[in-house]
Amino acid sequence: MTDKKKTIQPVSGKIVPRYAGPSTFARLPELRDVENCDVAIVGVPFDAGTSYRPGARFGPQAVRQAARQLRTNYHPNYDVEPFVVQQVADAGDIACNPFNIEEAIQQIEDGATSLLEKVGSIVTIGGDHTIALPLLRAVNKKCGQPVALVHFDAHLDTWDTYFGAPYTHGTPFRRAREEELFLDDASMHVGIRGPLYSPDDFKSDAELGFKIIHCDEFQTSTIEQIVKRIRDRVGDNPLYLSIDIDVLDPAHAPGTGTPEIAGMTSREILNVIRGLAGMNLVSADVVEVAPAYDHAELTSTAAATIVYELINLIATNPKKN
Repeated sequence: MTDKKKTIQPVSGKIVPRYAGPSTFARLPELRDVENCDVAIVGVPFDAGTSYRPGARFGPQAVRQAARQLRTNYHPNYDVEPFVVQQVADAGDIACNPFNIEEAIQQIEDGATSLLEKVGSIVTIGGDHTIALPLLRAVNKKCGQPVALVHFDAHLDTWDTYFGAPYTHGTPFRRAREEELFLDDASMHVGIRGPLYSPDDFKSDAELGFKIIHCDEFQTSTIEQIVKRIRDRVGDNPLYLSIDIDVLDPAHAPGTGTPEIAGMTSREILNVIRGLAGMNLVSADVVEVAPAYDHAELTSTAAATIVYELINLIATNPKKN
């Protein structure tokens, strides 16, 4: 961890009203303004891989705006001052080609790899879920090994192609498994629900190494039981969390590209995340916020809060330098 006396912390809401000041996430310093950085927040405004409603390219901007309202000094659930015990900064956005998916994927991989050479961990704000593939490539380079992947989503995202296209927001984890980017004995989906394309979808998904906690199981299992299943599955492996905001019910997150009813509540996802404190979380992403379909900043506020929770979660990682 960075020496607490040397951290540059967010602009204080007691000095500058939260609706004013920098437009960075939670009004953090920019990466260029800090000497060393433990955690970088980075946006990837890309949505050319969407299959229904576009607009997630505007997600990073909306999530940063919603993060203004967060009180960030101390998190009682983790008993930590996340911006004191570690240096966190906003690294801006990774710009990528909106008209060429394969080129964009390479640009995202290169940008994330370069960033991870300078910082300890990244929390990425999407963008659609296509970006998880290049992010996993970069994280694998950083860790020097495949990671455990816990994927919060309404959808499997392990389909082979859409209209013959191999790189879309519905295919990243099939491509990632083909490249052996995650551990097939330590990874899982959380929050899956709704109809599928084929009766074989679950079978094909299992062959890739995923276990599933279906969203309906939140009715019959406690949060503690669900957290235990995740922790038992992941163990001590380096962990990557990929969170599609549509894992939340549209009542909690309407501003997304492919909403599915009967989803998780915001309370449920926060308590599951909090239950992962002390695990070896190395990096994460929060994707699929499409502000054009949002209202009252419900979705962007949920995403901003989840990003803040992830920053706290990284602060509790006992293996963090």
